[in-house]
Amino acid sequence: MTAGTPKVQIDTSKPHPARVYDWLLGGKDNYRVDQEVGEKLPPEAKDAARQNRAFMNRAAAWLAGTGVDQFLDIGTGIPTEPNLHQIVQEINPAARIVYTDNDPIVLRHAEALLVSTPEGVTDYIQADVREPETILQHARQFLDFDRPIALSLIALMHFVPDEQDPYGIVSTLVEALPPGSALVLSHAASDRYTDLADLVTAQYAKGGIKLGFRTRDEVGRFFDGLEILDPGLVTAPEWFQGAAAPEPEGSGIYAAVARVVG
Repeated sequence: MTAGTPKVQIDTSKPHPARVYDWLLGGKDNYRVDQEVGEKLPPEAKDAARQNRAFMNRAAAWLAGTGVDQFLDIGTGIPTEPNLHQIVQEINPAARIVYTDNDPIVLRHAEALLVSTPEGVTDYIQADVREPETILQHARQFLDFDRPIALSLIALMHFVPDEQDPYGIVSTLVEALPPGSALVLSHAASDRYTDLADLVTAQYAKGGIKLGFRTRDEVGRFFDGLEILDPGLVTAPEWFQGAAAPEPEGSGIYAAVARVVG
């Protein structure tokens, strides 16, 4: 599917997590306000962004290889190749992907996300994870909720503090998925490198972005009622399936893939 991207108004007076993340990955689709946040972060923040992206690539490829051919990616971010649909459609050209983000600049670049294979489908919705029912309503137009779906929440839920009910949001999304579906989630840790976590949280707060880094046990709560698959809830570089293990390195990012059981 390809579609024209409407004109959008982008607020360049305030930093946005998707654009800061783009800067951390070496992208060019960000503004000075985003760069100012990124430049004040420790060097490890760039490592974390890279580790998140690599985890997403490995998890998506593995799930596609096991037969999952539908993906709902929330908190997509600015297109950075390879995008999720490029990874999974290389394995299964008929795969269907729905992307979601709340940053208008991602909408502006949505055409890059909509270049599907002829056999498959990609679609994009501008929406916020804090509105899970809106996302699900749209996704049902493109995905078959009677068959397994992979829900991807990469480096997203630590931007949803406790007072905004992050566990309820994820529960609403997961409860809509049929058995055999999967939750793919990575999340910044508050209990691995505490000084760095405090510094990152403080710098984002100066830009008006509130973070909710969490402990391993707190991240584990997002998987309540699900079957966490091997190798379990580990750091992002430690997660791999069916391929050579990534190079060992320190990480302040937890990651896991879990199955929805009937």
